[in-house]
Amino acid sequence: MQNLEQRVGKHCRFSRFISGFARFFRRTWNGMQKRIKAFAFRFKDGSVGTKLSHFVAGAGNFYHKQFIKGSLYLLLYVGFLYLMIFSPEVNSTPIGFKALINFITLGTEAGDIFTPTDNSMLMLLFGVVTIGIIFIYVFAHMSSISSSYKADLDVRDGRHPSTFKEDLNDLMDGRFHVAMLTPALIGIIVFTVLPTIFMILIAFTNFDSAHPAGQVLFDWVGFENFANIFSGTGEISVRFGPVLGWTMVWAFFATSTNYIGGILLALLINKKQIKLKKLWRTVFVITIALPQFISLLAMRNLLSEYGPINSFLINVGFIDQPIQFLANASNPWTARITIIVINIWIGVPYTMLMTSGILMNVPADLYEAAQIDGANKRQTFFNITVPYILFVTAPYLITSFIGNITSFNVIYLLTGGAPTVSGYKAGSTDLLVTWLYKLTIDESEYNIGSVVAIITFIITATVTLISYRRSKTYKEEDAFQ
Repeated sequence: MQNLEQRVGKHCRFSRFISGFARFFRRTWNGMQKRIKAFAFRFKDGSVGTKLSHFVAGAGNFYHKQFIKGSLYLLLYVGFLYLMIFSPEVNSTPIGFKALINFITLGTEAGDIFTPTDNSMLMLLFGVVTIGIIFIYVFAHMSSISSSYKADLDVRDGRHPSTFKEDLNDLMDGRFHVAMLTPALIGIIVFTVLPTIFMILIAFTNFDSAHPAGQVLFDWVGFENFANIFSGTGEISVRFGPVLGWTMVWAFFATSTNYIGGILLALLINKKQIKLKKLWRTVFVITIALPQFISLLAMRNLLSEYGPINSFLINVGFIDQPIQFLANASNPWTARITIIVINIWIGVPYTMLMTSGILMNVPADLYEAAQIDGANKRQTFFNITVPYILFVTAPYLITSFIGNITSFNVIYLLTGGAPTVSGYKAGSTDLLVTWLYKLTIDESEYNIGSVVAIITFIITATVTLISYRRSKTYKEEDAFQ
């Protein structure tokens, strides 16, 4: 009966997933259809100037005597055409129409003594930049068409088309949010979206140590790198599973120990019987007052083979030989457990401070109602205090877990990924992110590093979305209001 219920539950979850995906696809398709119909209607319903704006940016503004706005759109239009047609070069690599061709081929000139080799990496980069420029221009061109059509509607309603000064005043007043968010949006596209797309595309090439940029051409290889990761053969594939497994184990224990430890510490300090609460909080906050890398390096030196801790244990007769706690440990779990313990020392104060603030703001009427109903301290704690803390800190718990999956400093500064595994570049304490660093910086395996980065992103994004949507913070937003 239980197995039947489990199968029914899995079937229902799968059905909900399929139906959700179908709804998303349907909404996307309907949205595209509405936009296409609106575009066609605007072309049909617009004036001559609006129709011309579809082909020459700013034409509609000139038609309505909006000369400044029309000049700006026309200047942008001419600049875009010049860039695409004449394709100016940067570092002997064109940007524009030729960059799109190079983006497809990634270079054709292998080079010799007299002829330099095409730089496939720059061709890929400038191809991505050109595509980004095209998308930004299309958005600006659509803005030109919308501006002209708005002027059409103003004329039909008996109003004069807005002047450039009026539009500027409106931008600084009623649409001030647009003026402030547009530069930020452009910055995100230029410095975040385009580099991310470039990194993702590298995963579909053979850009590695055997194909250095500017010396040897590299090419598109499709999903070959992904297949190599999951093939079960070769160094990359053999080490991927253990590194991924340890990454998840580390993220779970690093998050849970800091979270639970911080809550227990905050509850202890906030008890009425404890005196000098400010002093105790200050003592624990000292561990985060210093930069994290200083604390980590100090702990690494304290636990080194000839460090103070080993010397003390030998002097008191507790051990005969120094214990290898970190990089040189004979058992990888010795290093792993040591790292988790050190992380507790560093991370618990953050949760303690946050929980202390939460405990001070638990609604007093909840406790008063519980006392009136005859609840004892234990019942009050487990039915009010704990749910309230979990409700408020759920987003923090999720972000902490994701942050620990991509935690670089702790592993790199304490062990550097060691103890090493014989014959493999990924050590026993390497996380996906530290392994990614080694693959790209040390080994120049950019294509495999990009694959690892994509997989890391998929894991973190999936865990974040599923965890948050299942949390009470998302489902019961007004529960404690």
